[in-house]
Amino acid sequence: MADNSYDVIVLGSGPGGYVAAIRCAQLGLKTAIVERENLGGICLNWGCIPTKALLRSAEIFHYMQNAGDYGLKAQGIEADLEAVVKRSRGVAKQLNQGIGHLMKKNKITVHMGEGKLTGPTSLTVKGDKGEEKLSAKHVIVATGARARDLPFAPADGKRVWTYRHAMTPSEMPSKLLVIGSGAIGIEFASFFNDMGADVTVVEMLDRIVPVEDADVSTFLEKSLTKQGIKVMTGAGVDELKVGAKGVTATIKDKAGKASTTEFSHVITAIGIQPNTENIGLEKLAEMDRGFIQIDPFGRTKTKGLWAIGDCTPGPWLAHKASHEGVSCAEAIAQELGNKDVHPHPLDRSNIPGCTYCHPQIASVGMTEAAAKEAGHKVRVGNFPFIGNGKAIALGEAEGFIKTVFDAGTGELLGAHMIGAEVTELIQGYTVGKTLETTEQELMQTVFPHPTLSEMMHESVLDAYGRALHF
Repeated sequence: MADNSYDVIVLGSGPGGYVAAIRCAQLGLKTAIVERENLGGICLNWGCIPTKALLRSAEIFHYMQNAGDYGLKAQGIEADLEAVVKRSRGVAKQLNQGIGHLMKKNKITVHMGEGKLTGPTSLTVKGDKGEEKLSAKHVIVATGARARDLPFAPADGKRVWTYRHAMTPSEMPSKLLVIGSGAIGIEFASFFNDMGADVTVVEMLDRIVPVEDADVSTFLEKSLTKQGIKVMTGAGVDELKVGAKGVTATIKDKAGKASTTEFSHVITAIGIQPNTENIGLEKLAEMDRGFIQIDPFGRTKTKGLWAIGDCTPGPWLAHKASHEGVSCAEAIAQELGNKDVHPHPLDRSNIPGCTYCHPQIASVGMTEAAAKEAGHKVRVGNFPFIGNGKAIALGEAEGFIKTVFDAGTGELLGAHMIGAEVTELIQGYTVGKTLETTEQELMQTVFPHPTLSEMMHESVLDAYGRALHF
């Protein structure tokens, strides 16, 4: 009979859960993971990775359509949506198999099935082979989240989609309505626009990508409008009438005027709902709107029960979940007597965010407005892509890099970027913030030429009136 007792059981195998399990195993703990669907969770199978595969196809299609800008000729260019989706699913499958390999490599037992807590350190798993009972010294809940539905028009997978439906569309939308302008909404708006759809984005707040710096929001709206996307801010969707061949949307604009428009499809991107119902948490954890409340290491109010990732307070990002997974695993090992491990709490102010639309967006730390609201006197630097030789050579001269410093101490408070490949640049500032870098150290750092990263240097210099190339 199998021994189903462990040091640690992780419920959920997304980027928080599987990383937590690996770190526990590395620290010598007997570890199991429970997954009801696919190893890798939403991120690897239906989120972060396969969407980037879709966006890469759209980006190449865009370049091919504009080959003349690079002195090239291309004729008969067509997009094959079915093939694009097939490639994306292939990428997801490859990574899913990779997680399976990592579980075997680290000797982590995988229990496939629906897990439910029967106590703080015990649970049942219902799978194809029946019901199993598991127990552990510690349990980590990493059940993630799902798309939130519109109350008056839940997604049907045919005309009204969530991100999951949009990942594997049965047909190409001719006229698409995207409700919500966070990262998910804007990425799908960008993808389908590049693929040839007529796209409208509706955002109820006064600007798109509202968590970003206001200057980034303004720049992105102008760029998307130039690309042919209709952007409506301060607007709301009052009603969706779904028919066999399309959707009639009643949209109220910022002036309060309502109008109806026909769309072939609708994507709802209005936030997430944590997967915390019906898993036995009712008396074990403190909840707020369904999210499990935790301390900086992932502890809940009940000894032995921990939580990480999208089922806990935001930001709801894969890399935040993975970081929490490591911190949580190390804190558990310490409680179990490991004196060589030194867990560190998550610093929520130093988590970068990336949006992979065209142009890309990346940021870390405080916006200019947030810094001022927090009482900082600030110095702000801003350097445009048009002033960078590499950006011009790439044909990507649209965008800017903005830095926000405390005027008194020189502390880097935040950095905000929009433009080509900024999602690959933001980590430089994130490392700087983690090391509590000041403006002097950034100014004295040598940046390689010719690279886009030189704009990071120039933005810092600009904050102190020393920009060299603009």
